[in-house]
Amino acid sequence: MPRVVSKNSEKTDNHLVNVLQIKDAKAGRVRITLIDYDESNLVEKEITHIQECKVFREKQTVTWINVDGIHKLDIIDDLGRIFDLHPLILESITTKNQRPKIEDFGNYIFVILKMLHYDEKHARVNGEQVSIVLGHNFVLSFQESKGEVFNPIRGWIRNNKGKIRKMGADYLMYSLIDAVVDNYFVILERLGEKIECLEEALVNNPKPETLGIIHRIKKDMIFMRKSVWPLREVIAALERIGSPLIRKSTQLYLKDVYDHTIQVIDTIEESRDMLSGMTDIYLSSLSNRLNEVMKVLTVIATIFIPLTFITGVYGMNFRYMPELESRLGYPGAWLVMLLIAIIMLIYFRRRKWV
Repeated sequence: MPRVVSKNSEKTDNHLVNVLQIKDAKAGRVRITLIDYDESNLVEKEITHIQECKVFREKQTVTWINVDGIHKLDIIDDLGRIFDLHPLILESITTKNQRPKIEDFGNYIFVILKMLHYDEKHARVNGEQVSIVLGHNFVLSFQESKGEVFNPIRGWIRNNKGKIRKMGADYLMYSLIDAVVDNYFVILERLGEKIECLEEALVNNPKPETLGIIHRIKKDMIFMRKSVWPLREVIAALERIGSPLIRKSTQLYLKDVYDHTIQVIDTIEESRDMLSGMTDIYLSSLSNRLNEVMKVLTVIATIFIPLTFITGVYGMNFRYMPELESRLGYPGAWLVMLLIAIIMLIYFRRRKWV
């Protein structure tokens, strides 16, 4: 069940002292964009001063404020004061690597989820924290860095496509969550292509490097599972939270996102099982290759055993040994050894040992 926090807690002027500092925060500029809309009007602008958001606080239109960069704590604090956000929310927004969760503060709902990206350069999955605050007529979203996952939603609002301009702020929040979940499928598709290539490599020419790639993808799958599994609980809580901020019509869309989340989890589990099986295939392939090498060496050693016996007998240097004085003794010995080797090879082939 969602954690309900009383709004009666008083703010303190020095609450930023309790906010965890982000050690690896970049010194870059925080980018704040604002989109205010209804079915017939649209205002889109980039905020240069945080006080510009005040005029949109009490408007009846839907206001979406997106913040790219959470390292400027004073900006997050000022925005929290404008929209009367609880200090615990501000602390959660600026604290990275949190587990996806939902909190109901009465006048607004706070959601944390993980947005994932596939790093082509380093061939791994990276994630960043996305925080969303849903109010009566506004949505605040906070990202660690500028991303492109929400760009399609901005395009729908600008071009008045779909239902988004006709719906409320709760539908906008649903759209943001849905965009994050849909991006999971993109990453899973990319990892699925790598898994298919690994399967071919395992069958044709398994190498130690292949096992390293398998382990890296398994780590990515574990990371994705930790990011997606709690999100299922978050969306389920949004469905049954009973908040007046979420309309019944939007709950149907949240049910669809929940189904997509379950599908993502199932795909991750299937991929993990495939990777575990591929590890077994790799070890079996190495064992089979070793067996083939040992079989060839065994055949060679077996053929040379009688030949070594013959050469050992005639290498004892006894004076009165037969055939030592014969002119045909040396070529005769070679002929006998060749015949023995040929006969043994024919026998091995008939038995399908070689």
